[in-house]
Parts: sequence; structure tokens; C-alpha cells
Amino acid sequence: MKATEIMIRYGELSTKGKNRRIFINQLAYNVKQSLHGYPKVKVRSDRDRMHLILNGEDDRQVMKQLEPIFGIQSFSPVVRIEKDPELICQTALEMVKDIWEPGKTFKVQSRRSDKGFLWDSNDINKEVGAAIFHGIEGIQVKMVQPDIRVEVEVRNEAAYLSCETIFGAAGLPVGSSGKGMLMLSGGIDSPVAGYLAMKRGVEIEAIHFYSPPYTSEQSLNKAKDLAVKLTPYVGKIQFITVPFTEIQEEIKRGIPEGYWMTVTRRFMLRLTDKIRDIRHGLAIVNGESLGQVASQTMRSMTAINDVTTTPIIRPVITMDKSEIIEVAEKIDTFTLATLPFEDCCTIFAPPEPKTKPKVEKVRKYEERLDVEGLVSRALETITIEEIKSGDSYLQARTQEMDDLL
Repeated sequence: MKATEIMIRYGELSTKGKNRRIFINQLAYNVKQSLHGYPKVKVRSDRDRMHLILNGEDDRQVMKQLEPIFGIQSFSPVVRIEKDPELICQTALEMVKDIWEPGKTFKVQSRRSDKGFLWDSNDINKEVGAAIFHGIEGIQVKMVQPDIRVEVEVRNEAAYLSCETIFGAAGLPVGSSGKGMLMLSGGIDSPVAGYLAMKRGVEIEAIHFYSPPYTSEQSLNKAKDLAVKLTPYVGKIQFITVPFTEIQEEIKRGIPEGYWMTVTRRFMLRLTDKIRDIRHGLAIVNGESLGQVASQTMRSMTAINDVTTTPIIRPVITMDKSEIIEVAEKIDTFTLATLPFEDCCTIFAPPEPKTKPKVEKVRKYEERLDVEGLVSRALETITIEEIKSGDSYLQARTQEMDDLL
């Protein structure tokens, strides 16, 4: 039987009390953004459920778009009918007949929010279950882990029936926790950090530092493609490219080698914080994992953080590399992140970076540089572009080069 609607269950959002409507409205907005290619679908958000009225759209295609949206606990293709006991039993029987195969078991699970309805939940389970049991020869009831779970919800406006539940991405709707600036390199960790931040409701804008001619256009396009991998969870992402060549050349010229990485990261953090302020962000997000590299020891992070008081969210800070890789594979960024295109952190990496840099020394060394001038000139030349789901940069650039040959 063809579904008339998709019913979305909120999960964690149902615990938000008086603030629940804020989260639900954000989720409704995100769902509408994700379904821009399905103009017939109408979104109706209630206190404890969201309904997508399909109006003839393909339920399978619509549900595919819902899978990565944070804030959705589960969803089901449903048939909406009038609250007539006989019609409910008949519809449930027809739905099970469509998918039942010999040997499969079933169970009826109901919920009644309309207290004026003729049957309570136990009555619905019993009556609908009996209709299915007597209507399909050979079918058996199984109360624990049945093959087919028939869900019946009787609400004030109608009855809703479904035989399928798909689990969603859970978490909080992206945007419900405010905006954060993701320091996106070309590596494994930062896309995972962005994904995990979005799962807790953070809207991200990606900031990438680019140092031509030391870093290639391929490395920039690789970072853009990593941003593309994150768009299914939010629809689109603003990608901000920060020219960083002059700063890195000045650091190499005027700073002792062991402190190159510390000062480089301090400049990156300064610039990210300036952009955050311009773009009305609330926090900075990065992929630092404690002890993984020299700039990610506790003392290094203390020396680097010295340039800002803005909250820094580090979603992977306590994760092992294998744990980070597991998430990267799940969100399909791992293979792309391991492509051998250099980034500005690796090309100027000193052979023996300080793992315990002293804040006093860092400040003293930076007095040799025109910090304000370097930051100001970098900010004047940033570029901002919108990254959308389906975009391709590395592949598109490769195709352009092939066409020229």
C-alpha cells in the first residue's frame, strides 16, 4: 500500500521542555532545505511528531534524504486514514499482505492520544492483531523481535498506520546550538570534528588556510570536496579560503625553527577568531586530538590558545586515531582525506617542533613580526563560496585538465 505521509519522531528533542519548539522549528527548516528537490512535499511539525505530506512524491526517495538529518530519531512511511475501527483493521491487513512472506511473524504496537476513541491501546493491539491473524493464513504472532511490526497511532485528527521504522541520525538539529567556525584542513580529523559538532546542533562554516605556490590548487579542491561530504547533514556549507603564504614566509624568516608550528597555529587561531566575529559565530571547532602531534600536547594547546578567549570545541580531543578513522569511514571522508596533496601545516613543519612551548617565549618571538598587519592583509583577501551537496572540485578540475590535453 502506497504511503501518504512520512512520520518523523524527534527522540532527544522531546526532552527540551519549554524550548522544544525552537528545536522543532530548526529541524523543520533543515528538512525543508534537504527536500528542496521535492516541491510537492508539505512539512507539518507538531509537538511530538513531524508529518511530511507526500502529495504523490516517491516515499523512498524522500526517506533517503531524511537519513542524514540530525535531530530525527526515526521515521516511517505511513498511511493516514479516518479513525474508523473497521477501516483501521482492514488497512492494517492490506499493508501486511503487501509485504508478508511465509514464515514471517508480526506484532501490533499501538498508541492512542485521542482519549475519546472507542478502543484503548490494548484494544487496538487485540482487534487489529486478530484481523491480521485471521486474514492471512499461516501468519504467526511474535511479541519479541517480530519480522513485521505494525504500528498504529490514533491521534485527534486521524489514524496513522505503518509497517516500517527507519532509524535516523539522532542528535540535535544543525543550527539549534549556534554557529561555529570549523578549521578544516585536508586531513582525517577535522571533517570528523565538523560532523560531530553538527550532530550536537552546531551550524558550521569551514575555514581553510591556503599557501600557494607551496600548496597546490589540488589541495584546496580536496578541502572543498571534504566540505561537500559534510553537506548532506545540513544542505550547504560556507567555505572560506584564507591566503596564508605571506604569514608562513614571515614566520619561517623571523621565528626560531622549533616554534614555527606554534606561531603558525596561533596565527590560524587569530584569523579564525576574526572571521568568527565578522560572521557572527559563537565558537571555533577544530580536529585536535590530544597528544597526536606536537601542536596538540596540553602545553602546545595552552600556548596556542593564548591568542583568544573564544570557546574552542574539540570533538575528537579524547579519541584514538582508530576511533577517528572509524567515523571518517562512516561519513565517507577517509579515502579523500588520505589523498597525497600537501597542506600548509605539513609543508612548513619543522623537523623538531617544540612539544612544550613557553607562552612567554612565543610572545617575545612574535614581537619580531607585524602581527596586526599580517592578519589584516590576510583578512582583506579571503574568499567565501557556498558548497552544496553534489558539488565536485577535484574531479571537475581533473576533467578540465583532460579536456585541455
